[in-house]
Amino acid sequence: MRQPRDKIFITCAVTGNLTTPDQTPHLPITPGQIADACLGAAEAGAAIVHIHVREPGSGKPSMELGYYRDVVERIRARNTQLILNITTGPGGRFVPSPDEPRVAAPGTTLMNPEKRVEHIAVVRPEICTIDLNTMNSGKEVVINTPGNVRRMAKVMRDAGVKPEVELFDSGDIALLHDLLKDGTLDRPPLCSFVMGVRYGFQPSSETVLYARDMLPAAAEFTAIGIGKAAFTAVAQSYLAGGHVRVGLEDSVYLSRGQLAPSNAAMVEKARRIVEDLGGQIATPREARDIIGLPTRLAGASHVA
Repeated sequence: MRQPRDKIFITCAVTGNLTTPDQTPHLPITPGQIADACLGAAEAGAAIVHIHVREPGSGKPSMELGYYRDVVERIRARNTQLILNITTGPGGRFVPSPDEPRVAAPGTTLMNPEKRVEHIAVVRPEICTIDLNTMNSGKEVVINTPGNVRRMAKVMRDAGVKPEVELFDSGDIALLHDLLKDGTLDRPPLCSFVMGVRYGFQPSSETVLYARDMLPAAAEFTAIGIGKAAFTAVAQSYLAGGHVRVGLEDSVYLSRGQLAPSNAAMVEKARRIVEDLGGQIATPREARDIIGLPTRLAGASHVA
């Protein structure tokens, strides 16, 4: 049975793909706002920031390489130690046409797997996510086939970027074991359980323990709560021996009926929860040791 760790790292997911400006006026949208949100989260105690980008005019999700470059350069100009974790989730959604399900309807983003990780090969953050879920998502479907996942993982490996494996249900963990067995992913893996997405893992202490006990030995994990589960998941993950994540990607509320004024405020609350339970927050340098990342040199940049 795993016990709470001596030190845990906080990840802050500052903007995400699905949170909309209609839900909160505090959502960072432009590269400058996203970078500032990351830096603010770091000052509040986050060792890792998880980054999506958006169209500055509309706030809609984007995969534009130039926006990723801009965000990374802005962060690195002011903080060389903060660990950057960039998404590869966009590009896996399929919306079937009502009359001909084989034909993609508007809203489909499904694309070549190498295209989904093109920005990773260029920007080369320390970490990037890799989703193993093929599942219903609202009225649509997210598709991440084993073959496509392996193709994406190869690009990550060639770029020297460590995958964070996002797990949405128990079948994803079975696929994780296969990817470790055939050498697609290296041991020990860095994992996250996404709880609260409809038709996937549902948030509870039982879910965290069940998923944790299916992981391979020495895996590092974070249990993520979506929506109202965001802060209960902080306590559940810590007590189960994991790390924690919060941010406006996952929830827009600091407490019931109170919008979070910033990502930094969410990190501060997560930090209080962990410290009140007896835990300590890892610095970026300490988080690098936990994950097995190289120590970053002052002034270093991965942007190609």
